Amino acid sequence: MASADGFAAAPLRASAAGDSGVPPGRAPTAPLARSPIPPSQPVTEIAGWEVSAVRATGDLTLTDCTPLAKVLLRAPASGPAAAELGVPFGRTARDQAGALVAGSGPGEWLLLAPPGQAAAVAVRLAGLAGRTGGELVSVVDLTHGRALMRLTGPGAAGVLAAVCGIDLSDRFTPDGTAFRSAVAAVATDVIRDDVAGVRSYLLHCERSSGRYLFDVLVSVGHDFGIEIDGFRAPGI
Repeated sequence: MASADGFAAAPLRASAAGDSGVPPGRAPTAPLARSPIPPSQPVTEIAGWEVSAVRATGDLTLTDCTPLAKVLLRAPASGPAAAELGVPFGRTARDQAGALVAGSGPGEWLLLAPPGQAAAVAVRLAGLAGRTGGELVSVVDLTHGRALMRLTGPGAAGVLAAVCGIDLSDRFTPDGTAFRSAVAAVATDVIRDDVAGVRSYLLHCERSSGRYLFDVLVSVGHDFGIEIDGFRAPGI
């Protein structure tokens, strides 16, 4: 059963040795964090997350990136914190620690980092807040409350255009663009983050909508030859 923070305890096997469900001489299985998107078999574990170990071979892939750390910063759009971040609304950049910073809304920044780094990101942002001279700044760890997926390949824009009304041409949404829109009727943060020159989009939504959005993209992408690719660290 999943808890409020998105963790789900891995089931323990029943044992005749007692009612703990743990075989003699074996330590209890640690809880795993699980995405709302069921992983394709085979599965493995990365930084305490259960993830798919599938390896795609095609040019168009969809990856569940929910294990990535997701931290939201809110601060005045023209204040000291915004100036120090240096990422305007609608754009993205990587900070000195390698996290992807997206100006996801007026006075809002979404930071994405490798799995397990949410606490470190929050500490960095708290330090930034401490240097703003009393400016009102809030930092929220969204890691287990949101879903995140990456659509990558030459056909990525075609798949996304089928379920999103935004102009995805390079003129209007080049690499490094961030915007919020309805994608398959789901409120979604869309970040264009090309990989080695190949078009790629990160799609960030509420956890409860994650499986639906993932399934829609798989369905729409069928005619484009889409394949599911398992998550690989660091992932961002």
